[in-house]
Amino acid sequence: MTAALVPLEKTPVETWVPPAKPSLVGLSRAELVGQLGSIGVVPAQRKMRVQQLWHWIYVRGAQDFDEMTSISKELRAELDRHFTVARPEVVAEQVSSDGTRKWLLRLSSGDSIEKAHEVECVYIPETDRGTLCVSSQVGCTLNCSFCHTGTQRLVRNLTAGEIVGQVMVARDRLGDWMDRETPNGSRLVTNVVMRGMGEPLYNFDAVRDALLIVADGDGIGISRRRITLSTSGVVPNIVRTGAEIGVMLAISLHAVRDELRNELGPLNRKYPVQHLLQACRDYPGASNAKRITFEYVMLKGVNDSLDDAKLLVKLLKGIPAKINLIPFNPWPGTAYECSDWDQIEKFSETIFNAGYSSPVRTPRGRDILAACGQLKSETEKLSARERQALRAMAMTD
Repeated sequence: MTAALVPLEKTPVETWVPPAKPSLVGLSRAELVGQLGSIGVVPAQRKMRVQQLWHWIYVRGAQDFDEMTSISKELRAELDRHFTVARPEVVAEQVSSDGTRKWLLRLSSGDSIEKAHEVECVYIPETDRGTLCVSSQVGCTLNCSFCHTGTQRLVRNLTAGEIVGQVMVARDRLGDWMDRETPNGSRLVTNVVMRGMGEPLYNFDAVRDALLIVADGDGIGISRRRITLSTSGVVPNIVRTGAEIGVMLAISLHAVRDELRNELGPLNRKYPVQHLLQACRDYPGASNAKRITFEYVMLKGVNDSLDDAKLLVKLLKGIPAKINLIPFNPWPGTAYECSDWDQIEKFSETIFNAGYSSPVRTPRGRDILAACGQLKSETEKLSARERQALRAMAMTD
């Protein structure tokens, strides 16, 4: 299929329906004040109660109101009548041979199990960090031809609570809350990347609100320098990301010529390479200490020539940048192959010699289809019996 026949974007087929008892996870402090007012908490007490709730939810990881012992029993009971502190439900957990974990998470939609949807998030442990790859949509807005996630329909955007909830689920599963006993007290989830299912900048408000909570120093407390938002190039929201969220930026570039990028990611027809790179030059706070990451998937015979490498260097001139080279992660039915390793090394060397960092990302979680571009593929094919067995394993771990 040629790029001209591929639609630029998909339209969500559903909208989120809140349950009768909504979760407080993902609400800002101002929104929590409003919810407390709705159940009769007097104005003089609301700020204090919000501070207590914030601590219990985001520092202690409380999963129900009974755990919140610094709050009176009467108020806990009233909170329980109207709200929850629920996060997404773990339906299945898969663990790769390299230690990568992939969770299939069920999201609520109203009070109907039949209308519940699922997303995946991935935890990647390394010697010096633990990175959580978080989803922003059920499905994906875009139609990138090399990405399996992009072959799915777009069901709906996630709420801020569902995005924050993925971080909380990871801490639940890993035992990574405040009272975790370790020799050095270090966290297991140290970094967050918005690089899961979906295009984050087509769900800007929810992603912004969620990441501000994730970065809040009185709560989850992951530094903005350790949070990366990856976009395929929604130009109007790139500068907003820097101004309103202030996290690190990653661009899914993958091609240096418009005609090829139109094919790999049809969004390029709306926001061509030069417009995208200008938005990067205008990104607030970009500097040598806060470089923009350009992600470049290596596709054999498609975008991996040394001429492509030289043009990439030329295009990025003047942008504080590093280039992550990503060996293509295959998925069932794809027409692409990963570049030969020798060619990847030559490509990397060309970029490095021009003065740019050009690490080759080690594929992680390929055996459980948890690597970049593979999310929500294997679990979609599971039978009901297989899914039930995986869910049972997840609940007993």
